[in-house]
Amino acid sequence: MAAERVQRRLAAILAADVVGYSRLMGEDETGTLARLQDVRRDIIDPAIASHAGRLVKLMGDGALVEFQSAVDALACAVAIQERLAALEGGIADERRIRLRIGINVGDVIVDGDDIYGDGVNIAARLESLAEPGGICMSRAAADHVRGRLDVAVVARGPVKVKNMAEPVEVFAIETARPDRPQPVRDRLSIAVLAFDNMSGDPDQEFFSDGISEDIITDLSKLGELHVIARNSSFVYKRRAVSLMEVGRELGVRYVLEGSVRKAGNRVRVNAQLIDTSDGGHVWADRFDRELTDIFAVQDELTREIVGALRLSLTTGEKRRLGHRRAVDLEAYQAYLRGREQTWLHTRTGNRAARRLFERAIAIDPDYAAAHAMIAFLHVTDYINDWSPAPEDSLKLARAEVERAVASDPDEAQCHFALSCVHFWSGELEQALAAGRRCVALAPSSVEGHLAVAHALIFMGEAAPAVGIIEAAIELDPLYPEVALQFLAEAHISLGDYALAAAALRERLERNPDSVTAHALLASVCGLQGQLEEARAAWAETLRLDPAWSIERRRRILPFRDPAQHEKRLEGLRRAGIVD
Repeated sequence: MAAERVQRRLAAILAADVVGYSRLMGEDETGTLARLQDVRRDIIDPAIASHAGRLVKLMGDGALVEFQSAVDALACAVAIQERLAALEGGIADERRIRLRIGINVGDVIVDGDDIYGDGVNIAARLESLAEPGGICMSRAAADHVRGRLDVAVVARGPVKVKNMAEPVEVFAIETARPDRPQPVRDRLSIAVLAFDNMSGDPDQEFFSDGISEDIITDLSKLGELHVIARNSSFVYKRRAVSLMEVGRELGVRYVLEGSVRKAGNRVRVNAQLIDTSDGGHVWADRFDRELTDIFAVQDELTREIVGALRLSLTTGEKRRLGHRRAVDLEAYQAYLRGREQTWLHTRTGNRAARRLFERAIAIDPDYAAAHAMIAFLHVTDYINDWSPAPEDSLKLARAEVERAVASDPDEAQCHFALSCVHFWSGELEQALAAGRRCVALAPSSVEGHLAVAHALIFMGEAAPAVGIIEAAIELDPLYPEVALQFLAEAHISLGDYALAAAALRERLERNPDSVTAHALLASVCGLQGQLEEARAAWAETLRLDPAWSIERRRRILPFRDPAQHEKRLEGLRRAGIVD
């Protein structure tokens, strides 16, 4: 009887392994397993799907993935390592989840869904030779990728590896540092402009703006798509500017523009997707619906964009995009008006916004996003001492955000608000975890990135926080000025006083009335021996807020290391501002 023929094929094989898996499991088995599940769901699975890979098998401490192309295998590996480095960057080295990855192109033996043979074995050996967070390739793989991707392929010479008769030529892959953002235009990137209000009623502009912002929020949930934040894309509102110019200024490949016409109980939404590299129309459509179907319009529009960009969605992304619950239209419109007031960042805006969100909740008690926004407003009241009883504001914020997360645990905004509540309650580990959850649910969330950075700074991990703030700034080129305050705090913690002062001066150029920036600048100038400027900054602090309290700032700022607060006080002492 003839022997059964062995099935073989040529494949690109990626082998990945968790660095220090046994140690991590020994220290915190439950926590490590939970974090690994998050890494697979939010990083590994999306990267494999986006690069046409097939997960052959997943072991506790590693994975084996098959690709038809070495270029796809390497692009997937780079995406995994960069996303993982950004996600885990603020964690202490001994607790950080890091991968080694090896890639080989070779002959494999096929056994059902499994593969094995020398092609797989070499990939596994290369993985063991990679640095933590690094990638190694064989010559066969390296020859396929040279000049095809923006990476450096560095020869490390032949290496004798276990169970291989001949040495394996090893090539290490060098990419840009994950804390130094690459030009967005080189990635799959989009800016959503404020849709034009065609309703004939200027008072309805909140509605067209709200539709645009909700589309930004939905697209921000996709890990492979870089989405510019509202703060930057809305700056072109009512400006005569070409979309190709928008693409150049924001550094994006695609721009979505559109219009909303609301009349009676009908709504018409027009939208078109433009490739800014050549001005070509990628996709366009018009949606005529009953006003009560506006959420279906948003969902359909988002799906159309995903299809036009040929994005491959993970199961988690499909769930997050499709989980939108029905909301009463009147509640939704109150929410949109409240959100508009929130962005004013004023005491009166806070009060008006809270009334509007409360109206939305009165109509729809389980409106998670509205509860989250009320929580954020209470936190803002606490920080700025805008309420008669600030401590009560923090308690109210906690109750609201717990209701929000319970109502919709997949709403990124809920986890951002939760991070804020934990942070100002001094619960820094919980604040960091909630911020990271926000980013996992919405990778293009500027607020989520800043929440992570803020927690890291006060935990004493300022260095990685700087890179995360830079990533947030890339997502929002016209970033919120508070990012500069966070950057200054990080530089002070690191002892880089000149950089801190530069960040604060830049913030004050954008907002001369920022009390916190003037106060911190007084401290930084004192630390640098610039005593006259320190005193001038402090005088401006008291002019803007005569009740400004150093003692209150000491009490509410949750520095893990009290020496950090003392450092800031020392700057004021040197300038003769405090005893």
